[in-house]
Amino acid sequence: MSKFWKDYPDIAEELENITKIIKVNVKSSEKEFDEAISPLVNSGGKMLRPAFLLLASKFGEYDRLKIHNLAAAIEMMHMATLVHDDIVDEAKLRRGVETIQHKYSKEYAVYIGDFLFCQCFIMLSAFHYSTDNLRDISKAISKICMGEIIQHNIRYAKHTNLKKYIKVISGKTAALFAISFYTGAKESNCSEKTSKLLGRVGYYIGMAFQIIDDLLDYSGDADELGKNAQSDLIKGYYTLPLIYAMAQDKENIISTILDTSSLNDENVREITKLVNQYKGIDKAQNLADKYTKKAFDYIEKLPECESKEIIKDVTRKLLNRKF
Repeated sequence: MSKFWKDYPDIAEELENITKIIKVNVKSSEKEFDEAISPLVNSGGKMLRPAFLLLASKFGEYDRLKIHNLAAAIEMMHMATLVHDDIVDEAKLRRGVETIQHKYSKEYAVYIGDFLFCQCFIMLSAFHYSTDNLRDISKAISKICMGEIIQHNIRYAKHTNLKKYIKVISGKTAALFAISFYTGAKESNCSEKTSKLLGRVGYYIGMAFQIIDDLLDYSGDADELGKNAQSDLIKGYYTLPLIYAMAQDKENIISTILDTSSLNDENVREITKLVNQYKGIDKAQNLADKYTKKAFDYIEKLPECESKEIIKDVTRKLLNRKF
């Protein structure tokens, strides 16, 4: 379990139980399968999505068993998207652990990702969750997939822009954050007003979270470009700091760098310098700050309770990170 929740021992304890539920639901009679999926389950991520669902559910009538099962299903859904992302990105490592696609094969990873999605829906059918919530969760999955499709469609697109970038991250990251908050509230019989407020909180946290992830890849000395940014550039994924820089000097960046048949270390260093020169990081941070402010504006509108204060504190930690 990540140390992220150490200041909230009750949440940490509940997340440990949710991890146990996931382990039960992915266990099989196939030893090789269990060995392949175990590192993913035990990799020690922050488990933000199930935690957000828990926190939102505590604004209403909290049913621990029902909510823990729902939170486990949401986390498994996230895990499935990670497995499939690693296939597309040909990633070797995930959270410092060898990915399933790299260790076992892309074909095997496809099956495991599909298995996780199937288990999610089996778990969702085990309790009497509202039909509306199940539909909303399905819509969120669809939005996540569409975000990935849009991102793939604009790979190496030298005329990409802010609008397209926003479409991508609103699907890839913000959609699952939003549905985690919203469904947690709805399944605890919160009012529609409170549920929608929590959904907006999740959306704006997700937007700011992804932008900060992207700008941190470019921060620091030009010779210390983040590995994620370097990997994104090579694969043709142009994130917000570069998009802002391209808006200032598109022809230079395209003609001297992005038009090369393959990016070398010198190209990457030059891109980093230009991103800094044209304030790409600062502008991305400004947009992240706007989304962060919107998140806090919606948090302030929530009913007073312990969960509200925890959400405030956690949002500060997430959106003011240096790692």
